[in-house]
Amino acid sequence: MLLAPGERATGARDAKTDAQAYNRSMASTKSSAPLRTITTDVPARLDRLPWSRWHWMIVVGLGTVWILDGLEVTIVGNLSDAIKGPDGLGLTSADIGLAGAVYVTGSCFGALLFGQLTDRFGRKKLFILTLAVYLVGTVLTAFSMNPLYYYAMRFLTGMGLGGEYAAVNSAIDELIPAKYRGRIDILINGSYWLGAAGGALLTIPLLNPELVPAWLGWRLCFALGAVLGLCILFVRRNVPESPRWLFIHGREDESERIVTDIEERVVDQHGGDLAEPDADITVKQRRTISLARVARTVFRDYPRRTVLCLAMFIGQAFLYNAFFFTFGDTLQTFLGVDQTGVYIALFAVSNFLGALALGPLFDSVGRVRMISATYIVSGVLLAVAGLVLGDLTAWTLTFFGMVVFFVASAGASSAYLTASEIFPMETRALCIAFFYAIGTAVGGISGPLLFGRLIESASSSGDITGIAVGYYIGAALMIGGGVVAMFLGVGAERRSLEDVAEPLSAQDAREG
Repeated sequence: MLLAPGERATGARDAKTDAQAYNRSMASTKSSAPLRTITTDVPARLDRLPWSRWHWMIVVGLGTVWILDGLEVTIVGNLSDAIKGPDGLGLTSADIGLAGAVYVTGSCFGALLFGQLTDRFGRKKLFILTLAVYLVGTVLTAFSMNPLYYYAMRFLTGMGLGGEYAAVNSAIDELIPAKYRGRIDILINGSYWLGAAGGALLTIPLLNPELVPAWLGWRLCFALGAVLGLCILFVRRNVPESPRWLFIHGREDESERIVTDIEERVVDQHGGDLAEPDADITVKQRRTISLARVARTVFRDYPRRTVLCLAMFIGQAFLYNAFFFTFGDTLQTFLGVDQTGVYIALFAVSNFLGALALGPLFDSVGRVRMISATYIVSGVLLAVAGLVLGDLTAWTLTFFGMVVFFVASAGASSAYLTASEIFPMETRALCIAFFYAIGTAVGGISGPLLFGRLIESASSSGDITGIAVGYYIGAALMIGGGVVAMFLGVGAERRSLEDVAEPLSAQDAREG
């Protein structure tokens, strides 16, 4: 057993006076600490906390990385003409689609690589490392001198952000109380669109040759993304390791100290006493878990949940990567738009407002109903947009996109929420990475390539209806994902992660 409640408070006060000594001690002993079977109430203590300033720090420190991803994708979409021009890299529309596919391929590779490292070495080490990889990639992209170098840097940048999805989603879900987990996860994933709006508006002055030389403007767009990344890195230093990860990996004392410190901060803000934790869990500690055990867990123990996640990720990945990666190119090629920043900013704001407005319903109405509704409704609306595509102007196409993706945004975000909460804790980051990589490889790589080819083929005739087939495919995949969720969805709202999926270490302790 771990410390009793009364002993925890004393331990926390002592920890404040000898924090440096403790950290030195933990650094020297954490890798050699003996593994035991322990009983702990750490998950219940985290889940029963009221919302506090500390939780907002977690949201800012971890969640704002999605703003970076939105910034990256939007900048590339808006820079299509600049990169294709004489002051750019001489790319074609098909090359722009290829660059998007290379970026997504890097994201898949980074997710798989860093996902398994996150489960093995901890959330904090990896969400620092993956952000550093992103920063290096996006800065180096600004110095692109030829298409091959540009593709390589897009791959590296994608690696960093793909790794972020696994590391950050794991940490967020393990630190946020159960009753807020759905709305916060969807809001954080939806913050991607704040970056998209910012990126769209940022390109307006930077791509104005009267303000910034043409050869320099598009390069500054990439370099300025690193500024936001450095700010996030500064905040992220204060985010602790996941206490859930710590006690499973033989570092229960460190887990206790972190949770006690969080409790004291919450009490200082709200006053009064916290409710007593209502559950505990017994686990057999472990250092690592084999990939074979992960595979058995995902495919043998949870086959229905595996099918659910694949359907959700493939649908949303194709929809977003196909439509949004090439939206700017579509406006410029067929509808005579020179500056796409305002159009994409409006589209992005609608996406964020959708996540903000619909996110709380995933905790109140429930996961299954909301996932099914957002996927099916957005798919039907996209199919309608494809049918009337030939009659749309730049503004009406943007309006259609705003309506479709107001609904789709919450649904797409729920894919990450679902994968991060319905599998055992020891497999969480790798499961997120796996479904992200497979879904994105099927939908996210094929989507930009298909749309790039469709745009290039239809541009010779100037007939925008030539790209409608891409809309129909995206609509079918989204509707299919919603139907799958109706039958295979998991009602995880307001439930502890350990209740939704029993940790493998708890299974080992019970069987032992």
